[in-house]
Amino acid sequence: MSAHAQHAAAPKESLKGDEWRVLGQLLPYLWEYRGRVALALAFLVIAKLTNVGVPLVMKEVVDGLDPKLAIVAVPAALLAAYGLLRFSTTLFAELRDVVFVRVTQRAIRRVALGVFRHLHSLSLRFHLERQTGGMTRDIERGTRGISTLLSYLLFSIIPVILEFALVAAVLLGRFDWRFAAVTFGAVAVYITFTILVTEWRIDIRRRANELDSRANTRAIDSLLNYETVKYFGNEEFEAGRYDENLRKYEDAAVRFESSLGLLNIGQSLVIAAAVTALMFLAADGVVAGTLTLGDLVLVNALLIQLYIPLNFLGMVYREIKQSLLDINRMFSLMGENREVEDRAGAPDLDPGPATVEFRDVDFSYEPARQILRKVSFTIPAGQRVAVVGPSGSGKSTLARLLYRFYDVGGGAILVNGRDVREVRQGSLRAAIGIVPQDTVLFNDSVRYNIHYGRTGATQAEVIEAARAAHIHDFIDSLPAKYETTVGERGLKLSGGEKQRVAIARAVLKDPRILIFDEATSALDSTSEKAIQAELERVSVGRTTLVIAHRLSTVMDADLILVLSQGAIIERGSHRELIDAGGEYARMWALQQQAAAAEAALARAKAA
Repeated sequence: MSAHAQHAAAPKESLKGDEWRVLGQLLPYLWEYRGRVALALAFLVIAKLTNVGVPLVMKEVVDGLDPKLAIVAVPAALLAAYGLLRFSTTLFAELRDVVFVRVTQRAIRRVALGVFRHLHSLSLRFHLERQTGGMTRDIERGTRGISTLLSYLLFSIIPVILEFALVAAVLLGRFDWRFAAVTFGAVAVYITFTILVTEWRIDIRRRANELDSRANTRAIDSLLNYETVKYFGNEEFEAGRYDENLRKYEDAAVRFESSLGLLNIGQSLVIAAAVTALMFLAADGVVAGTLTLGDLVLVNALLIQLYIPLNFLGMVYREIKQSLLDINRMFSLMGENREVEDRAGAPDLDPGPATVEFRDVDFSYEPARQILRKVSFTIPAGQRVAVVGPSGSGKSTLARLLYRFYDVGGGAILVNGRDVREVRQGSLRAAIGIVPQDTVLFNDSVRYNIHYGRTGATQAEVIEAARAAHIHDFIDSLPAKYETTVGERGLKLSGGEKQRVAIARAVLKDPRILIFDEATSALDSTSEKAIQAELERVSVGRTTLVIAHRLSTVMDADLILVLSQGAIIERGSHRELIDAGGEYARMWALQQQAAAAEAALARAKAA
């Protein structure tokens, strides 16, 4: 049946004329297996030659069996040749597929890996703004499109062209011009009709694809925010939004599949008219004695053989367009500029103890909203500097800039006197360990998540890091111990347990620079005190930046910075800042009052 292969995909946008450039982008991936490609094409040619040879032999068989022309014996050799050609057609087509499958799958693997690596090289800004569901669907469609494109171009378009040329040669060589004229005219009408109707159908499918992606994005976003949905009892609200997108997709998909009937009817009409006209011409020739019964069989077989692959032209045309657009869309991800990129020949960060300096740093995520203003401070090698301040003052931005997730808008960040923009990002990040405010874990085992800090570490080192983070006893009490799965984003663990895993992971990395970004924010007072001593122990000898909300956790820091609206308004030791009676002293007093009230409430409950 004609375009019924019926892949659910179709172009989301019209071809602009430059989508064919993806073939040039795919060529390097195919060149590695150029020998296999050449062999597959050779098998393709042989398969088509045998395919066209079948009706030619069939003609000789029929003529050989004609009582008027028959020889005494049955044409056994011709019958054997007919069977051999029939088998060879399938044999070489299958050999072609077997030889070429490695080429296709290797190309898909290398392209997918390239996109994956490139996405990891893009800036944090890109990943904060992307829609995960839609992007993963684009990558999925793009890799699938490579297989589809190569398959249809090499095994549908080229074979049809080759077969058409062979059939044309036979018709022109054995029959008069009318046979070729009817055949070529019918093919031209068939192709024109198929392309026009398919373009119309593609517009319908394009809309369906947009709705499909929207529904997929909606579903993934809702499932990622499972807890929030539960908090507000909005399961039915989410289901309703998802179903609305599915309903629109259903309507578009029904229209698309229904339009297939028109395409099939039109294609069948053209084929039937052409075959009927050719049969009339052949029958007239047989009656006139200019053609044999074998010629009649030959014409019928050639035309049916030619129209079978043409029957799928609408589907092939649509799929090739879809594949070009899907691959182009995936390659456009490869074209996303790296906002933060290593300079050519950038050296590694110098080994040894690290001194960190922020020198007049300005930064903004958006031009209209300044986050940091002329921030300057130094963390001498092995010392501890704490940054405190209200939410939104820019504290966590300091960690992101030190990691070079973004480049500063003004000023510079230096490690051992060298601007971080002048060293290789990989070496800079290898020197830094972080316990972030919002710990996100992989949906894997506890061991895997701790081991992620240094993938070459031994099991004994993983356990030692867990002990340092005061989580080993908890892990050991679990039925599966270190092989316990933590769930999506670590949802099976409490906030404190996740934070301890993050601390263990940072300890295992054994970095020269440590960042604690509200590292104990998810812990209760008892747990916080237990871990605080360990944090201080593991930070000894390391250059440490502590970003904190609870001032009690930074009292022993060598230097405390008070950040407000992106600027440092106070700096000094805990005692110096208390004596100064400024913002830090006010924050300290408020937190002490809150702690006293909490303690009094606890005593009242105990009584």
